[in-house]
Amino acid sequence: MTDTAVAVAAPRFRVKRWTPLSMFFTGGLSGVVVVLAFAPVLLGENSQNNLIQLYFLMIMAMMWNALAGYGGLVSVGQQGFIGLGAYAAVFLSVQHGLNPYLSMLLATLIGGAIAIPVAFVVLWLRNGAFAIATWVVAEAFAILVSLDPNPAIGGGTGTSALLPFNLRYTPTQRLHYTYWAALGAVAVLLLLLFVLLRSRLGGSLQAIRDDEEAAASVGVRVLFGKGILFVFAGAGCAAAGTIILAWQLSVLPLGPNSVFGINWTARMIFMVLVGGLGTFEGPIIGAVVLYLLQTYVSISGVWYFVMLGGIAIGFALLLPRGIWGTIQERFNVQLLPVGYRLHTGTERGRS
Repeated sequence: MTDTAVAVAAPRFRVKRWTPLSMFFTGGLSGVVVVLAFAPVLLGENSQNNLIQLYFLMIMAMMWNALAGYGGLVSVGQQGFIGLGAYAAVFLSVQHGLNPYLSMLLATLIGGAIAIPVAFVVLWLRNGAFAIATWVVAEAFAILVSLDPNPAIGGGTGTSALLPFNLRYTPTQRLHYTYWAALGAVAVLLLLLFVLLRSRLGGSLQAIRDDEEAAASVGVRVLFGKGILFVFAGAGCAAAGTIILAWQLSVLPLGPNSVFGINWTARMIFMVLVGGLGTFEGPIIGAVVLYLLQTYVSISGVWYFVMLGGIAIGFALLLPRGIWGTIQERFNVQLLPVGYRLHTGTERGRS
């Protein structure tokens, strides 16, 4: 009796990032951005104002998700960088007479620069200690700004950017330029975050999020990776602060409507929780949801905040992965892929 060798063909594996759907969506999204650039010509004043609100909500959601969703850094102090961005833009435009929109760009860079020394302090802490430290830092920023005697800052009474904008632009021009600045900020930050997460550093950040000790044991530079992400998020939140300033033309350092208020971070957490923590597309969906709620439900007063709390609790209990996280898990689909997909001859692939 002779043995018969049976050759079994091993499945071929292919590692891919792009799918036809993701390539189509990415191309379509680029086209949408181009079309939105013509909104000041095509849409009225009210629509432009609404889109500006949506844009800075998107920026805030993306930055908080970058920290918590991809780096495991749960911050409750990102409002500190929103306030710094707004006040830095006021200081540069009022005190030094710079063009308001150039001041907004420089203020964004200043926010990122200030995040560097802050990162050296807070990134040594973890979990709850890190969250509390970021909140303390944000409160310290607010107090320092409120105590500043410089008339350009306005002290505890807040300040206005009406003069530098009105000296250079008509109200219509200001609205158009603010719209383009907000759209440009969203597009640039979205692209930078996409490139960052698809890089080698992006992979190491997710390893840090999942298990910091294990990541360090295989050579991942933990503090460096978290520092890059923290500085990027600080600059992004500062950019959101400058857009808020240009849109509403006044800011307060203290009080319930403060640009340093914890309510900004509460909004970020809500958007990311609803959209999907740790997903690239989720914060955008969460920003749209919050924008719609603010537009159509906020007139109900205190019940609006009760409703937001109820929605957040409902998602945490019943849909913990958020809207897009649940869709991604159930249908295995990525529209803006930052991970990899493993394909075999018999399997459709997995992210």
